[in-house]
Amino acid sequence: MSTTSFLNLGSLLLGLIAWIVPILAIKHPGKYAVKNCFRFIIVSFSACVASLCLQLFEINHRVQIQDWSALMDTIGTLIWVAVILAVITLILNIMALGICCEKETKT
Repeated sequence: MSTTSFLNLGSLLLGLIAWIVPILAIKHPGKYAVKNCFRFIIVSFSACVASLCLQLFEINHRVQIQDWSALMDTIGTLIWVAVILAVITLILNIMALGICCEKETKT
């Protein structure tokens, strides 16, 4: 596999982790205390940032090999995907935090 394939695959997996972690906290709020909920949020945002960094490395790789046509073809979509990843990660983590805090105040 090429460097670009590894970077894109890693970015995809980290993006999925960024979404799955807060979903787990939302689905099982009684299982996790607020302290653990903060840990989940940190893991989720860290995975999101790492995913975006891998995309930056992938763009840098394309610039270094001077693959301008591939860069021009994908950069517009990449920007939208990065924004969607960040926004959905933020929304999921806010929901997870709200649900965990709500469960904490009820007990």
